[in-house]
Amino acid sequence: MIVYLREDTHFVFRKKRATSSWLKAVAQEEGRRIGDISVIFCSDPYVLDVNIKYLQHSYYTDIITFDYCEGNVLSGDLFISVDSVRENAALYGSTFEDELDRVIVHGVLHLIGYDDHSKADIAVMRAKENYYLSKRG
Repeated sequence: MIVYLREDTHFVFRKKRATSSWLKAVAQEEGRRIGDISVIFCSDPYVLDVNIKYLQHSYYTDIITFDYCEGNVLSGDLFISVDSVRENAALYGSTFEDELDRVIVHGVLHLIGYDDHSKADIAVMRAKENYYLSKRG
Protein backbone atom coordinates (compact mmCIF):
# COMPACT_ATOMS: atom_id res chain seq x y z
CA MET A 1 0.00 0.00 0.00
CA ILE A 2 1.19 3.50 -0.80
CA VAL A 3 0.41 6.25 1.69
CA TYR A 4 0.93 9.97 1.18
CA LEU A 5 1.89 12.07 4.18
CA ARG A 6 3.25 15.53 4.83
CA GLU A 7 5.65 17.05 7.33
CA ASP A 8 6.42 20.75 7.76
CA THR A 9 4.45 21.79 4.67
CA HIS A 10 0.91 22.78 3.74
CA PHE A 11 1.20 21.01 0.37
CA VAL A 12 -1.79 18.79 -0.43
CA PHE A 13 -1.24 15.97 -2.91
CA ARG A 14 -4.41 15.43 -4.92
CA LYS A 15 -3.41 12.62 -7.31
CA LYS A 16 -3.14 9.78 -4.83
CA ARG A 17 -5.24 7.18 -6.63
CA ALA A 18 -3.79 7.86 -10.11
CA THR A 19 -0.21 7.97 -8.81
CA SER A 20 -0.62 4.75 -6.84
CA SER A 21 -1.98 2.96 -9.93
CA TRP A 22 0.88 4.28 -12.03
CA LEU A 23 3.52 3.21 -9.49
CA LYS A 24 1.97 -0.27 -9.23
CA ALA A 25 2.28 -0.55 -13.03
CA VAL A 26 5.93 0.60 -12.83
CA ALA A 27 6.65 -2.03 -10.18
CA GLN A 28 4.89 -4.73 -12.16
CA GLU A 29 6.78 -3.94 -15.36
CA GLU A 30 10.02 -4.20 -13.36
CA GLY A 31 9.00 -7.61 -11.97
CA ARG A 32 8.21 -6.25 -8.51
CA ARG A 33 5.15 -5.54 -6.44
CA ILE A 34 4.26 -2.76 -4.06
CA GLY A 35 4.54 -3.44 -0.35
CA ASP A 36 4.43 -0.52 2.10
CA ILE A 37 5.64 2.75 0.64
CA SER A 38 5.29 6.10 2.40
CA VAL A 39 5.63 9.22 0.28
CA ILE A 40 6.30 12.06 2.70
CA PHE A 41 6.03 15.56 1.27
CA CYS A 42 8.03 18.07 3.29
CA SER A 43 10.03 21.31 3.25
CA ASP A 44 13.68 21.89 2.42
CA PRO A 45 14.62 22.31 6.11
CA TYR A 46 12.86 19.06 7.01
CA VAL A 47 14.69 17.10 4.28
CA LEU A 48 17.98 18.70 5.32
CA ASP A 49 17.32 17.56 8.89
CA VAL A 50 16.66 13.98 7.72
CA ASN A 51 19.77 14.10 5.53
CA ILE A 52 21.97 15.22 8.42
CA LYS A 53 20.42 12.96 11.05
CA TYR A 54 20.30 9.68 9.11
CA LEU A 55 22.82 10.02 6.28
CA GLN A 56 25.35 12.50 7.73
CA HIS A 57 24.98 14.64 4.57
CA SER A 58 24.75 18.37 5.14
CA TYR A 59 23.04 19.48 1.94
CA TYR A 60 19.60 19.98 0.46
CA THR A 61 18.13 17.45 -1.94
CA ASP A 62 14.79 16.88 -3.63
CA ILE A 63 14.37 13.31 -2.39
CA ILE A 64 15.77 10.91 0.18
CA THR A 65 14.83 7.26 -0.22
CA PHE A 66 14.99 4.75 2.62
CA ASP A 67 14.82 1.20 1.28
CA TYR A 68 13.05 -1.51 3.31
CA CYS A 69 12.51 -3.89 0.39
CA GLU A 70 12.42 -7.64 0.83
CA GLY A 71 12.81 -9.78 -2.27
CA ASN A 72 10.52 -8.51 -5.01
CA VAL A 73 8.35 -6.48 -2.62
CA LEU A 74 9.01 -2.74 -2.70
CA SER A 75 8.83 -1.00 0.66
CA GLY A 76 10.37 2.22 1.83
CA ASP A 77 10.04 5.87 2.76
CA LEU A 78 10.37 8.62 0.15
CA PHE A 79 11.00 12.04 1.71
CA ILE A 80 10.30 14.63 -0.99
CA SER A 81 11.09 18.32 -0.61
CA VAL A 82 8.24 20.22 -2.25
CA ASP A 83 10.46 23.34 -2.10
CA SER A 84 13.25 21.70 -4.13
CA VAL A 85 10.79 20.19 -6.60
CA ARG A 86 9.37 23.69 -7.25
CA GLU A 87 12.86 25.13 -7.73
CA ASN A 88 13.93 22.29 -10.04
CA ALA A 89 10.77 22.61 -12.15
CA ALA A 90 11.61 26.27 -12.78
CA LEU A 91 15.29 25.49 -13.37
CA TYR A 92 14.56 22.72 -15.91
CA GLY A 93 11.58 24.42 -17.57
CA SER A 94 9.16 21.76 -16.38
CA THR A 95 5.83 21.97 -14.65
CA PHE A 96 5.69 21.37 -10.92
CA GLU A 97 3.45 18.32 -11.50
CA ASP A 98 5.84 16.73 -14.02
CA GLU A 99 8.86 17.36 -11.81
CA LEU A 100 7.02 15.94 -8.79
CA ASP A 101 6.12 12.79 -10.74
CA ARG A 102 9.74 12.49 -11.87
CA VAL A 103 10.98 12.66 -8.28
CA ILE A 104 8.37 10.16 -7.06
CA VAL A 105 9.23 7.61 -9.76
CA HIS A 106 12.94 8.29 -9.12
CA GLY A 107 12.43 7.16 -5.53
CA VAL A 108 10.57 4.03 -6.62
CA LEU A 109 13.34 3.26 -9.12
CA HIS A 110 15.81 3.43 -6.23
CA LEU A 111 13.67 0.89 -4.37
CA ILE A 112 13.76 -1.33 -7.46
CA GLY A 113 17.55 -1.17 -7.36
CA TYR A 114 18.56 1.54 -9.80
CA ASP A 115 21.33 3.86 -8.67
CA ASP A 116 22.61 7.29 -9.63
CA HIS A 117 26.19 7.41 -8.41
CA SER A 118 28.02 7.30 -11.75
CA LYS A 119 27.37 9.03 -15.08
CA ALA A 120 26.30 5.70 -16.57
CA ASP A 121 23.91 5.05 -13.66
CA ILE A 122 22.46 8.54 -14.01
CA ALA A 123 21.86 7.98 -17.73
CA VAL A 124 20.02 4.71 -17.05
CA MET A 125 18.00 6.31 -14.24
CA ARG A 126 17.01 9.29 -16.41
CA ALA A 127 16.00 6.99 -19.28
CA LYS A 128 13.83 4.93 -16.92
CA GLU A 129 12.27 8.09 -15.46
CA ASN A 130 11.43 9.36 -18.94
CA TYR A 131 10.06 6.00 -20.02
CA TYR A 132 7.76 5.68 -17.01
CA LEU A 133 6.72 9.33 -17.16
CA SER A 134 5.49 8.61 -20.68
CA LYS A 135 3.37 5.75 -19.28
CA ARG A 136 1.37 7.87 -16.82
CA GLY A 137 -2.38 7.50 -17.18
